[in-house]
Amino acid sequence: MIPFTDIRALIIDMDGVLWHGEQPLPGLIDFFQSLRELQMPFILATNNARQTAGQYVAKLEQMGVTVFQNEIITSAMATAQYLAEHNKPDQTRVFVIGESGATEPLLERGFTLTDIYEVNDGENKGADIVVCGLDKTLTWDKLATATSHIRAGAQFIGTNGDVTLPTEHGLAPGNGAILAALQAATGVAPTIIGKPEPIMYRQAIALLGVEAAYTVAIGDRLDTDILGAVRAGIRSLMVLTGVSSELDLQNIDYRPTWIMPDIRAITQALRNSRL
Repeated sequence: MIPFTDIRALIIDMDGVLWHGEQPLPGLIDFFQSLRELQMPFILATNNARQTAGQYVAKLEQMGVTVFQNEIITSAMATAQYLAEHNKPDQTRVFVIGESGATEPLLERGFTLTDIYEVNDGENKGADIVVCGLDKTLTWDKLATATSHIRAGAQFIGTNGDVTLPTEHGLAPGNGAILAALQAATGVAPTIIGKPEPIMYRQAIALLGVEAAYTVAIGDRLDTDILGAVRAGIRSLMVLTGVSSELDLQNIDYRPTWIMPDIRAITQALRNSRL
């Protein structure tokens, strides 16, 4: 096994790593207590765009863990930052498929959000960009509006491409399933901001202020968390409590640096590395 050394910061996925839906995974409290005791800085980086950083803080608080908003980045937050770097927010109109987790970061950056069927019809200006994140309030009208904008030339952005989402009831449709419907209706492929693209990892590394060589990404999905780490040039650790299994390694040409059963094993490995 590759030595578990030279680790100064962590980028940690949440769904499938820390919890399944509303059910915390075993060892959650001890994991975070150990990170604080070891003075190990971390960013919780999730592809799930439904909730805001504040909502994730509250969710973890209910599970007995204290984190702060500046320790969290979602694919929606990464999307808002990316779009602000490439557009003038006060001059850009965005239609969003998504919930508060997707809309609030855009509003905070100064973008104008358009409404259902507020399309370019001579009276309305329509939207310059369509942003699509996981949306449990998804409706036909939202899909139809997004389709109209994209077919009219709006830029098509996906916060992330996860086709499934691990929940306490098993795998459920993820944002990638919504993106697939829009791509089928428009013939346009989205630009993806979240993992496995390296954009969000690079933003997290910048927030941590630690060199990439000393940063490790922890996740449960080979096709997002681990591949994203490979593309970002950082080491990775896959836990077996989420989507991917060791059998899945047979069908890909990249590997996580380490594989561990769960966060309890990570806690022990981190403590042993500091002895």
